[in-house]
Amino acid sequence: MGVAITIANQKGGTGKTTTAVNLAVYLAAYGKKVLIVDMDPQANATSTFRSPGNLSTNVYHTLIGGVLAGDTIHATGLFSLDILPSNPDLSGAHIELVSQKEREYRLLDSIAQVKHNYDFVIIDCPPSLGLLTLNGLVAADYILTPVQCEYYALEGLGQLLNTVYLIRDNLGRNIEILGAVCTMYDKRNKLSRNVLKNVKDNFPGYVFDSVIPRNISLAEAPGYGKSIYQYDPYSTGAEAYRKLAKETIQRINSF
Repeated sequence: MGVAITIANQKGGTGKTTTAVNLAVYLAAYGKKVLIVDMDPQANATSTFRSPGNLSTNVYHTLIGGVLAGDTIHATGLFSLDILPSNPDLSGAHIELVSQKEREYRLLDSIAQVKHNYDFVIIDCPPSLGLLTLNGLVAADYILTPVQCEYYALEGLGQLLNTVYLIRDNLGRNIEILGAVCTMYDKRNKLSRNVLKNVKDNFPGYVFDSVIPRNISLAEAPGYGKSIYQYDPYSTGAEAYRKLAKETIQRINSF
């Protein structure tokens, strides 16, 4: 049975989708069979591998339309990496889900059909704490949260952890915190150094040793519809995500 890792932070601009895509790619590069589940209506993870508008079915149809997840998954053509794609149509799903029974468990139930086919299922959530993100969190075995090295980083991380504790207590899901990864880090910048120190001081044991630098190649790659592995595999950003994937495997094995 595969391990589901949800990448979540209700703050925007933290490098969430960049982390979901590139972590998934490097896990696959390490020989793991990986599925990306794109739960963000912006469909940025999907557009790295596929044109969202050219797909007849997407995650919306598995959540609302009763289409089996296995019938919606597409190969990316990169290692053993598949994707359950998104589409802007998904933006209406949270409204349609409101009146549904067991609405928080829709993604969990969908993923259960295919999870045994994968070593890792990486779930990318939108930057909010609505029903789509809630579905992503409930479907998780572990939560990984990217934290941008800027003011208010601790506030966003604290809010997410509180939400995870509420899910544990009220929805019967024993979710583990895999950790926080600091993104857009600039070692020359005093603020970046201070934020990294504060996150480690306030959440001891939860912070990955791997740190994602502010890197022009990481910023450019999505514009070309590529992961950092495809766009600039020798960049500092690529090396950082390779290390993060290795550390993720080690952390999972240590639980």
